[in-house]
Amino acid sequence: MALKNTTTGYGSLARLLHWGMALLFFGMFGLGWWMVDLTYYSPYYKTAPNLHISIGMVVALLLLLRFGWKLMNVEPDSSYLPTHERLISHLVHFALYGLLAALIISGYLIFTADGRALEIFGLFTLPSLIQVQGMEDIAGFIHEYLAYGAMALVGMHALAALKHHFIDKDPTLRRMTHGHD
Repeated sequence: MALKNTTTGYGSLARLLHWGMALLFFGMFGLGWWMVDLTYYSPYYKTAPNLHISIGMVVALLLLLRFGWKLMNVEPDSSYLPTHERLISHLVHFALYGLLAALIISGYLIFTADGRALEIFGLFTLPSLIQVQGMEDIAGFIHEYLAYGAMALVGMHALAALKHHFIDKDPTLRRMTHGHD
């Protein structure tokens, strides 16, 4: 099991980052969806957002690691795909990286608008860098719609992978599950 990518498939680190971030994204989406309806009297009123923030910072680090790893590795050969599918694939991946980065930034702005630092798993704090009155409402609106947009794009990404596997019967999905054709 190779750590790095090859021309025939993704290495174990790229696959681990891909599937790990997918699980974290679905978990974060579910947690965010659930916690927005919590009332002040809920025992999770403070702990759910703190967990969401902390995991969000883990996702931020993983996103940077994943992007760096992508830049340092060979891209598996996709010449078997039609040109338009290769282009769409690159655009979707670029959009997913951008949406995740925008989600992280908007999430940070929601919780730091009033000048409070972010507590990360109770281990350390991240300072508030920008303080603007009412910014948490705007950032919250943006964060919510970016999350729905990212979820839709992830869904299309998953459907495309299944289409490649079951209809086209090409190695696209196997390269991300097994690392080779």
